[in-house]
Amino acid sequence: MTRILLVPGRGRPRSEHWMCRLADANPDYRWAPYPPGPPFTLAERVAALDEAVRAAPEPAVLVAHSAGCLTVAAWAARHTGPIRAALLVTPPYVDPAWEPDPNGPPDDGVYGPVPHTRLPFRSILVASRTDPYTTFAQFERYAEAWDAELYDAGDAGHVETASGYGPWPAGERLIDRLRQPPE
Repeated sequence: MTRILLVPGRGRPRSEHWMCRLADANPDYRWAPYPPGPPFTLAERVAALDEAVRAAPEPAVLVAHSAGCLTVAAWAARHTGPIRAALLVTPPYVDPAWEPDPNGPPDDGVYGPVPHTRLPFRSILVASRTDPYTTFAQFERYAEAWDAELYDAGDAGHVETASGYGPWPAGERLIDRLRQPPE
């Protein structure tokens, strides 16, 4: 059995959001953190993901959206656990040279430096050609750094409710693909 852990972005997804629809349709899917939503601090989200990964010995597929993708990359840089694969949907771009303000709150209240190292599990990065937070070239750089397969979603905005994504059949097919053992 493969568990599905949903790793939300920075805010609380609306009930129409594809992640909420997946959770509603699949009661065995779990949120990491639960309940999803603000405030987003990277350290707290990484700790919540680590707790969810360690909650059971079965391998998990991580399904992350937006800032949740950064949570996955930060978790993988610091922890290990039974992860089969990850679906990383439209991670926001954070300049690799960015450093938190030393006079600001921890993690500067949001991200912290984003690891640009290979993920130790199979992953697919979903890239949009019209995302307001990340250019396609920046998605390509993330995919290369994380050794993720790049999935071109075309004109998909940020793959969220405002971009027309309630149901997302292509995402469900990608999750099903990642649930399968590698060939």
